[in-house]
Amino acid sequence: MGIVAGLDSSSAFTRIVVCDADTGSVLRQGYAPHPVEAKATEIDPQVWLLSLGEAAAGGLLEGVQAIGVSAQQHGLLTLDAQGNLVRPALLGNDRRAQAAAADLIDALGGRQAWAEAVGSVPQSAQPVAKLRWLARSEPESAQRVASVMQPHDWLVWQLLGRPARRTTDRGGASGTGFWSAGSGSYRHDLVELALGHQCALPEVLGPADAAGTTPEGLLISAGTGETMAAAFGLGVGVGDAVVSLGASGSVMAVHHDALADPSGMITSFADATGMHLPVVHTLNAVRALRGTAELLGLEDLDELSALAMKSTPGSSGLVMLPYLEGERTPQLPHTAGTLSGLRRESMRPEHLARAAFEGMLCSLADAMDVLRGRGVEVRRVFLLGGAAELPAVQAAAPAIFGAQVVVPQPADYAAVGAARQAAWALGVSQGTLSRAAPPAWQGAAVGVAPGLSTGTFEAGEQIVPSEEERAVGQAVRQQYGATRDQIHPGAFNPTS
Repeated sequence: MGIVAGLDSSSAFTRIVVCDADTGSVLRQGYAPHPVEAKATEIDPQVWLLSLGEAAAGGLLEGVQAIGVSAQQHGLLTLDAQGNLVRPALLGNDRRAQAAAADLIDALGGRQAWAEAVGSVPQSAQPVAKLRWLARSEPESAQRVASVMQPHDWLVWQLLGRPARRTTDRGGASGTGFWSAGSGSYRHDLVELALGHQCALPEVLGPADAAGTTPEGLLISAGTGETMAAAFGLGVGVGDAVVSLGASGSVMAVHHDALADPSGMITSFADATGMHLPVVHTLNAVRALRGTAELLGLEDLDELSALAMKSTPGSSGLVMLPYLEGERTPQLPHTAGTLSGLRRESMRPEHLARAAFEGMLCSLADAMDVLRGRGVEVRRVFLLGGAAELPAVQAAAPAIFGAQVVVPQPADYAAVGAARQAAWALGVSQGTLSRAAPPAWQGAAVGVAPGLSTGTFEAGEQIVPSEEERAVGQAVRQQYGATRDQIHPGAFNPTS
């Protein structure tokens, strides 16, 4: 069918992959960093274009027929009536809108009202909270806002030459706080509640729609957020969950329906295929491992993993609740972490090391149970992040999650997902693909690992727990859950 490209503009860099449109095979790749501080909360979006140009240098896009765009989520670009930026873009890591988010929750009548309206409860990262912050903190700027966009919307618009039509997709829209994945429509009243007046919002395109063509004739697909693009690139489907191991953690799964969760633990995203991606976040994941490594005087997580492998499941009764930064799941924003079960025989470095891994994974299993408690099927788990390759994670995760675990081959899955979306839109435009089914590119999982005993596996293999290992995992979770409920009674009930 041809050649397509996917570009991922993350918070720190731009990656581009050029792929065969029929098979998904990566033909060429490009990369360029963004010249900004790592913890910047505002940015001139022109740096994204400069980085894109650098990543595409050397004829990288030669022969490409269509481009898909993935970008960091929850950024907000505010434009005036002439289409010029009112102020620098606000990024997802900007926490100044925490008070604004709380104000919005109260203004609509509470968390349940928001969950029913748009499938999520306002957080500081969301554009709806940023609009409220802007109205309160920079009222003169807020009054000039005539339209709003997110990073991938803006990049698509720039690639198309800034046409009058401005677009987004379901995935990006579902993260705004003013578009409902359940109804598939904007809540303009929530924009006015936040900003103080109405403004223009991008047209929401379908998964296989094209946003337009460039002056040079390149087709540009709808684009989407990084989370949705990565899921699309991985090839996950119903029954699959993706566990992301960053400093904080998240569990998302493919589901047929949008979920309204009054507790606010579930954020109901739309995916890049027409399905839904409910997500549950934890505030603590790899940060608990790094803290433990520092406490034990270890150089890195590889040493912590090797030490943990000298212990046994259950860590000799030692339990770590890894709530070091407070916690979001369960909702304990002001709590601290806990180390429980200290006995003379458990006070050994290897048991503390393993307790850190088991605590992190049990916390994420709690998050997964929030989804399972709402009818989300989880048969297979994809582990993402550098920590996913640690033997201690691979040894414990299948038993604790009670599911097959896949550690995908290292790849730029968000960029691959963007390229796959471009191939879909290109195929529909050429009449070779249906809007009902994306191109059948090979997903991330290949093969099945022979066993779990050593904790060493090849990337891309599926790690399948035996019945005995599932029972061990259940025992570890019971020990963790008993400690959690004793210290924080009533804080966590995934089926409520």
